[in-house]
Amino acid sequence: MTARQLAGISIAHSIKTYYTLAKPGIVMGNAITAIGGFALAAKGHVDYLLLLATLFGLSCIIGSACAFNNYMDRGIDAKMARTKNRALVTGQISPRRALVFASSLVLLGTLVLSLTTNWLAVFTALFGFFVYVMLYTVGKSRTGYATVIGSIAGGAPPAIGYCAVSDRFDLGALLLYGILVLWQMPHFYAITMYRFTDYAAASLPVLPVRKGMHTTKVRMLVYVVAFMVVAPALTLYGYTGYAYFAVAVALSFIWLLLGVQGFKSDNDKLWSRKMFLWSLVVITALFITMALDVKTLL
Repeated sequence: MTARQLAGISIAHSIKTYYTLAKPGIVMGNAITAIGGFALAAKGHVDYLLLLATLFGLSCIIGSACAFNNYMDRGIDAKMARTKNRALVTGQISPRRALVFASSLVLLGTLVLSLTTNWLAVFTALFGFFVYVMLYTVGKSRTGYATVIGSIAGGAPPAIGYCAVSDRFDLGALLLYGILVLWQMPHFYAITMYRFTDYAAASLPVLPVRKGMHTTKVRMLVYVVAFMVVAPALTLYGYTGYAYFAVAVALSFIWLLLGVQGFKSDNDKLWSRKMFLWSLVVITALFITMALDVKTLL
């Protein structure tokens, strides 16, 4: 193998490592919800250049938040089986380079959103970034309320997409925000249940560690019920058609039934894994349907 080929492999590996540092799965998931919010505000008249610019800027900011999270959590990650091989733990990326990478991403994302959208979208994006990095990441090892704090940050992407088009934070943006906040709670509780051993090993005060599995199941069910009320409201207030309404009701009802089954389950790890996977189906299908079933302008 030639020196040029070795150099190419090294560069490709380095790019992949930094790419992983930004948690592309999280970025992609949030991009889907941002598209839904964007389409909802566009009402059938989509400016595709604005959409691409919004997604690029937002993805940079979310990727930056994830990179900062990796940097700040590297001590915790070393204690958990699922995160012990992350680049900052193994030394593939130095802490200094991770900070430079994360800082560059948030600056680039803010610049793109500032030049192509509006200040309300920029503010909402930076608000979510601040809450995730400075409140959630810092607080997750200190308070059991970090999950709630994280959901406040995670609710921002669809509202950012909406505000990028409308330049206002009205009922539509509020409903989008509420849908994602309420969805995240049972979603993250499911993660903490099936990854219970990891969280306990890292001494993180998540709900299953603090209060036990039964209490966590009850909380999950409460949030799923609240989600069932808020998600269909987009149709009731005239933002979407009835196809979205039917999907929202059906998926939420199945989620509720699965949640109820948890009280009879003798394998909490398996059940919580099912709850986690179904939550991904719910949010993906919901926002895709939302984008396709918006009430259009005449």
